[in-house]
Amino acid sequence: MTAAAVDETLRAATVAVLAEHGWDGVTLERVAERVGRSRVTLWRQGLTVEGLLNALLDELAEDYRDTMWPVLTATGTGRELLIRSLNALFDVIDRHVPLMLSSDLVFHQEQARNGSVSFLDPFERFLREGEADGSLHPHGRISDVAEVLMVAAAFTYVHMRGRHHWSRSRVRTLTLDLVLRGIVDP
Repeated sequence: MTAAAVDETLRAATVAVLAEHGWDGVTLERVAERVGRSRVTLWRQGLTVEGLLNALLDELAEDYRDTMWPVLTATGTGRELLIRSLNALFDVIDRHVPLMLSSDLVFHQEQARNGSVSFLDPFERFLREGEADGSLHPHGRISDVAEVLMVAAAFTYVHMRGRHHWSRSRVRTLTLDLVLRGIVDP
């Protein structure tokens, strides 16, 4: 089952079931109930729980990869590129807020299925470049700082956009200010 075979109605239903029951609680029956169809109908269409969840993760990973590519090929200081990568992450999150709100394991699930996208690589790369060019001063192992930075930025952004309904500019400005403070000053 390809991601293209799962329409938006099924995606939304899968996200709703995921939010209510967690990754292990997504069943074809629950998704079918959400869309007003029978489990057998979905099964006959070739749909599986794995296919539904993979469609969500494929869409997220593809969007992340495509959105991050221009940043990865750009020039600038480590700090400038890190800020661009954070804004790219926020762009992706804005397009996937319901999925991101449904579970804090989205990135882990993508990596666990041996997904083709490493969500942390851009952050590690730009932290290293920033340390080398003097524009960033990460305190600790780069891999640890990158993980904390990404999680702090991503889930603060998700929460404030999805639960508090803050505007993009408001949450971006405050989140960037907060997460950069720990790595900009020596």
